[in-house]
Amino acid sequence: MKYVFGLLSLVVVLAIVSSLMKTQLHALNGSSVTRASAAAAAAAQDEPRAGGDRDGATYAIPGGVPGAVAGVSNALTVPQQSQNLQQLARDRTTQALQKGMARNAGADR
Repeated sequence: MKYVFGLLSLVVVLAIVSSLMKTQLHALNGSSVTRASAAAAAAAQDEPRAGGDRDGATYAIPGGVPGAVAGVSNALTVPQQSQNLQQLARDRTTQALQKGMARNAGADR
């Protein structure tokens, strides 16, 4: 009897986990983002949308911001952004250390 309840509870837990995985994977797949055809986009341009201008392409993005537009194509590359962030972190760390040294020198007087 104990074996049957253990097996039954395992099956229930596996069903719940698989259901959750299915919904999460469905949210990540391309099926959650719909794109309009040229005819549908032209027809949709006649009526203003409540969420603002979305460039006529994307209608639904889970967790997306209404009225969001695509990023700038001439932006920095990922390695350049990484280097900029690293340099910014170095500069801020140096500034913080210098402020701390100045504060300690002022406290010693």
